[in-house]
Amino acid sequence: MKKQKTGNNGFTIAELLIVVAILGVLVAISMPVFSGHLEKSRETVDLANVRSAYSEVMTAVMTEDTANYSRTVKLKQKRDNWNAYDPVTVAGITHSRDEDDTEHWIGIPVENGECTLSYIPDFGMKVIWSGAGGNDTPISFPYNDNLHGALGKTDILDELKKQNKTYFEIDSKCPKSDMLTRVNEEIRKEGSSSLLGTGTWAYMGSPKHASGRYLFWTSMDTNQVGAGKKIPVIVSKADGGFYISETTTAARKKDGKTYVAIADHIADFSPYTSGKQYDSLEDAYNAYQKLLADGTYEKAS
Repeated sequence: MKKQKTGNNGFTIAELLIVVAILGVLVAISMPVFSGHLEKSRETVDLANVRSAYSEVMTAVMTEDTANYSRTVKLKQKRDNWNAYDPVTVAGITHSRDEDDTEHWIGIPVENGECTLSYIPDFGMKVIWSGAGGNDTPISFPYNDNLHGALGKTDILDELKKQNKTYFEIDSKCPKSDMLTRVNEEIRKEGSSSLLGTGTWAYMGSPKHASGRYLFWTSMDTNQVGAGKKIPVIVSKADGGFYISETTTAARKKDGKTYVAIADHIADFSPYTSGKQYDSLEDAYNAYQKLLADGTYEKAS
């Protein structure tokens, strides 16, 4: 009996190479599409988080919870600017990709960046997008170097001198503070050029001597960070110079309300100005952003 020949159902090397080549082409075609969808999902999450933060701020406004008039959101997107949405509406403000900064909207979202939403009485919402950015995207620095101007335009220092006060503090998270209200009014007048419209800040030190007066600022919302946490800060001396340092947040009480201050009471400021001195706010701010980017303070933000 003759054996029946069985057919060879396998692939030749040439056929396998053709299949691999086709798969490679399909992957190459699909990758940009997949990447675009992935980035769109990141931008969608960022928008949802920012809008949620806006709702929290407005809830604080309605309940006159001044300590929570600001929220900062870390962004997840990996490309600078909006790529999936144009225009974008946040906090009732609509902004398009090719539109310049406005009084209420500053900057663009960037890789590893953040968005700060701040409510300023008699001014409204301010939305600020910040960060070093990726893809070598140049972003103009929007803030004025004179961080002590808002305090100086009030009568607070003169009043403290007349009262022979040797030390004072004005913390941006302190509820129902008359001094804070007066400083915020000057910050509002400065508009988008003031860094103090974002994050958490505090004036402290000597009302009489500029050499002993300081401004501490962080992009973090200390009420969200909580008490007893180490945070990065920019320190500005009233007589000149900017420094990058670190403070430990502290719980305080005012009129029965608890808030988290940018630092505990400071008797000696020298440890906070012992590092490198920066001649401009922009240089200090860039150094601050690099410090945030290394992940040291990620859990506290």
